Amino acid sequence: MTINRSLLMRYCLGLAVAVGLFTAVTAQGIRKPSMDDTIKANVYADNWFQMYINGELVAVDSIKFIPHNVVSVDLLPSYPMTIAVMAKDNADPKTGMEYANTNIGDAGFILKFSDGTVTNGRWKARSYSHGPVNGDTKNPRVENTPIPENWFATEFNDNDWSNATEFTEQEVGPKQPFYESDFKGAKFIWTKDIALDNTVIFRHQGASSPDGKNRTDFTNLNNVVPDASKKKDSAKKKRPR
Repeated sequence: MTINRSLLMRYCLGLAVAVGLFTAVTAQGIRKPSMDDTIKANVYADNWFQMYINGELVAVDSIKFIPHNVVSVDLLPSYPMTIAVMAKDNADPKTGMEYANTNIGDAGFILKFSDGTVTNGRWKARSYSHGPVNGDTKNPRVENTPIPENWFATEFNDNDWSNATEFTEQEVGPKQPFYESDFKGAKFIWTKDIALDNTVIFRHQGASSPDGKNRTDFTNLNNVVPDASKKKDSAKKKRPR
């Protein structure tokens, strides 16, 4: 059997780094996170979305069509941060139209985190459902592209994806709930075809927190005993019977 020494060395190096990080965190200890460690996420989609951060599902829009709503959730951030969103404009899967196949819908997506993360033209975007093709409402049909199984994974390769297109508030026409939440600095985005692209996946990678704050990384919390738990256990042992 032939062994690729280069791959073996990279595997061993990665394993050593992982063990080293685990040992360091265990040795230094880590506290339990509190709500002060979280950030707030505001998300508005025309019409629906689901969002993953670093490969984990963190939010799903509870309303598939109307009324339009804002989804606000608390997140425990970890950087680098990979955000992956599947957004859908309401559309019949066979015709690409809505309201009993009488109308071509529009779309739009906007997001803002309280750490300064916002949607803009630097995000990546790709359409996976397009229709009605050529805007033909008399003989409507839809062109679909298979969605990759790991589209939300941190290691997913989106290098050949196009950048998202920014749209103005006037072009999207958001409903009242949008104006009741903080989206300052964020841009509405979609693919170039906001009318006919009905299922779009967005991806964005941030190396660090945009606001420059140093935040504790709690991703390894399940593998260590937090300081607060240690102190409680110690107190229990010392408590006289």
